[in-house]
Amino acid sequence: MKQRFIVIGITDHPAPWFPPEVLDVIRHGSIFSGGKRHHDIVAPLLPEGAEWIDITVPLDAVFERYERLGGKTAEHSVVVFASGDPLFFGFANTIRRKMPDAEVVVYPAFNSLQLLAHRLLLPYHDMRIVSLTGRPWPQFDRALIERAEKIGILTDREHTPAVIAKRMLEYGYKDYTMHIGEHLGNPTLEKITTLTIEEATLRDFTMPNCVILSRYEVRGTRYEKTFGIPDAAFALLDGREKMITKMPIRLLTLQALDLGHRHTLWDIGACTGSISIEARLLFPHLQVEAFEIRPECETIIQENTHRFGAPGINIHIGDFLEYDLSPLTSPDAIFIGGHGGHLKAIMEKVLTVLTDDGIIVFNSVTSPKVPTNSRALWDEACRDFGLQQGEPLHIHLNDYNPIDILTASKPHLL
Repeated sequence: MKQRFIVIGITDHPAPWFPPEVLDVIRHGSIFSGGKRHHDIVAPLLPEGAEWIDITVPLDAVFERYERLGGKTAEHSVVVFASGDPLFFGFANTIRRKMPDAEVVVYPAFNSLQLLAHRLLLPYHDMRIVSLTGRPWPQFDRALIERAEKIGILTDREHTPAVIAKRMLEYGYKDYTMHIGEHLGNPTLEKITTLTIEEATLRDFTMPNCVILSRYEVRGTRYEKTFGIPDAAFALLDGREKMITKMPIRLLTLQALDLGHRHTLWDIGACTGSISIEARLLFPHLQVEAFEIRPECETIIQENTHRFGAPGINIHIGDFLEYDLSPLTSPDAIFIGGHGGHLKAIMEKVLTVLTDDGIIVFNSVTSPKVPTNSRALWDEACRDFGLQQGEPLHIHLNDYNPIDILTASKPHLL
């Protein structure tokens, strides 16, 4: 028989109220589980002789205990207590993922962000939800870049309200009010605080807590997002404007990369980071990895990401040909902006990680001052590696050297 779990949502209230149906489940249960805080809350309601399984990390050990119950749970369900709505970034999802054949019944309570919105009398049907509980920054960064009006955030001991506020200030996102709810549902400990982003960086808050950000309109707090950042707005390498991919070429390059349908962009030879930053702002769903051999460019790229409010770009400094790529997510879009005469070797290396449906884009400059014909190197590499080339786009912008925007992909096998 399938193992059966009944997952009951609770708040931080020390004397929880449950409807008769849930009380009946508790009264007839024999095996219970939850966090230590949950046990402290529900202990008076548990029947005599009840078995309790603490939910602690690592969770694999917890689920091994569930599985060892075997036939015992065929007759008796495991009654699990979880915070708020167990299907809202909650433990019911974990059960379904780790034990897909188990039967799961859920009795939800309000989740913490709902409770905070209720206390603030804040409509939350249009709120963007981000969990930073044991998760990294990308979804939060995306919500900021997309200028979400309301952002509800589940925090943890690393992603505290103060740490969140500091990240927002670092990238120029000052135009939000931060609402922090602590111990929501507990009549003694519950506390609601509303602060500016600057004020929030200076405060500590007790756990558990959650955050709602409300945006207000203030112009001039950060670089206003446009379709195409002016070249002169970037911090440049040694002040040389010729070292940046010009804005019209940059936008055509992003179009050639087809980034609306991509997941991970590698920018090789990032220099000032203009391609990475423009891609991040126009396509915030992207994971962006910027590679640059010159150590002095790291500070320049970082300055530009802060200047234009583009968090979440991972910067890798060093020789790409010597870089260990194994820890990184395989790219489905690659832009080669610099190659130092090693274009073919770079292409050979990226082909070991490029996804089958991925694309490579390279901008070939025609200049009488450059003895090496990069277009010839590109054509040779594509031929030797059996790549399928797209239709080149020839651009001559003002008094700059002509550029060919070139694309290549792996051939589609039928």
